Amino acid sequence: MNTKVFAYDTTLRDGSQAQGISFSVEDKLKIVRKLDELGIAYIEAGNPGSNPKDLEFFRRLGELKLTRARIIAFGSTCKVGTEPGDDGQIASLLSANTPAVAIFGKTWDYQVTAILRTTLKENLRMIRATLTYLKTQGKEVVFDAEHFYDGYKSSPDYAFKALAAAVEGGADSLVLCDTNGGSFPDEIFEITRKVVERFPGVAVGIHCHNDCELAVANSVRAVQAGATQIQGTINGIGERCGNANLCAIIPNLQLKLGFDVIPPEQLSLITPVARFVAETANVEFNDKAAYVGADAFAHKGGMHVDAVKKNPMSYEHVTPESVGNTRRVLMSEVAGRATILGRINQIDPALTKDSPETRAIINRLKDLEHEGYQFESAESSFELLVRKMLGKFTPSFELKDFKVIVNEPNGNGVNSSAMIKIRVDGEDEITAAEGDGPVNALDRALRRALERFYPQLREMKLTDYKVRVLDSDQASAAKVRVLIESADQDSSWSTIGVSTDVIDASWRALVDAIEYKLAKLRND
Repeated sequence: MNTKVFAYDTTLRDGSQAQGISFSVEDKLKIVRKLDELGIAYIEAGNPGSNPKDLEFFRRLGELKLTRARIIAFGSTCKVGTEPGDDGQIASLLSANTPAVAIFGKTWDYQVTAILRTTLKENLRMIRATLTYLKTQGKEVVFDAEHFYDGYKSSPDYAFKALAAAVEGGADSLVLCDTNGGSFPDEIFEITRKVVERFPGVAVGIHCHNDCELAVANSVRAVQAGATQIQGTINGIGERCGNANLCAIIPNLQLKLGFDVIPPEQLSLITPVARFVAETANVEFNDKAAYVGADAFAHKGGMHVDAVKKNPMSYEHVTPESVGNTRRVLMSEVAGRATILGRINQIDPALTKDSPETRAIINRLKDLEHEGYQFESAESSFELLVRKMLGKFTPSFELKDFKVIVNEPNGNGVNSSAMIKIRVDGEDEITAAEGDGPVNALDRALRRALERFYPQLREMKLTDYKVRVLDSDQASAAKVRVLIESADQDSSWSTIGVSTDVIDASWRALVDAIEYKLAKLRND
């Protein structure tokens, strides 16, 4: 079996069709750089005939000096009854000046007659003529056999005739598309194997959608059947339920099955790339994602943690370092005494698991988690809790009182104001600030009050803010949990607050964030 498989990324084309996804030209250029560094062989960058933004993007691609990837422009076969040389869409495709192009064509007889509304013979002509024309223009041509698996199930004979027309036109590769995402792995394997056997001199690829949550499994089975090109997107973003997720397919093929997909030394970039794309797309990153998710190598249960410390293989199927991820041991009431003691010993190495202080901290941790705290996502707050209980914490300021006022309608981008009074080393400071919401106003007022005493706080910023209702059956009296993520130029940290009052919960998390920053400065 050929062990070389080419990764073909369509994040910037198929991925951008997902709900809520819109990449700017600059976004797309940055993502191309990252994909090239990762070692992706082909980057399907968009359809130059679809919109002015893609035309601008292809024009600027010349600014990039790529070392591994070939850029592909995407389009369709020529229109019914026309020649490729007279088709404006084909002309736009050529104007992108990419070394390779991808052309999709109909391979399902139903799609030809009911959707395209032409004859089966005309569709074959369109496929053959389009590819022949593009080959005369010196292009590497990828033929995307749209709806191939559904087409094969409907009429195997016609589906193969469509592929044969593409081969006659000079296709460099035939990509079999499970466009509706409804096929199962056994079907994918058997049908792909037949195509590989029928066209031994042409590379076969696979393009799966995730409508049955099988896109990754289907892609892997296609490769096992002889496919040598895998199409997908970073994080599996795409239309409807998404595309096949390259962040799972590549490690599965490379680490589990021994296929050569990207340079081995580049595989550790896959987690940073996954997170970069999510951030650039402005979508929430899936912490539960295989290989690249924040929870992929996170351990919480005491028995699990103990076993992983002895041998990571006990609960990890690959090393986190192999995919650029990290192992995390989560702090919680089920984490186990040894895990909690390990964190306590970072503050006081003299304590043991039988020390009264250790038992008191564990009991307090259980009480707080019963109230709704979750320290696995806010380990900085846990550290402050331990310091307070061990008498190793010195408050940086004392709150005297604060008041928050919300004004509607919104004016000049702000709708809230906060007034706060604090005391630092016996000196009182009263400050007010406006903000976009009560928490923002309170944050700005507190910083303004403290920066006179601690100017280093100017380098700290709040980077994320999350609120979760814990007992929704209590309606407006429900308890809420607030998580705040903060960062400076050196690191980031998360803190937590829980209360029946969202402002009070936010205040608790905000105070912990500032106290943690100041404790770092004091090297507490």
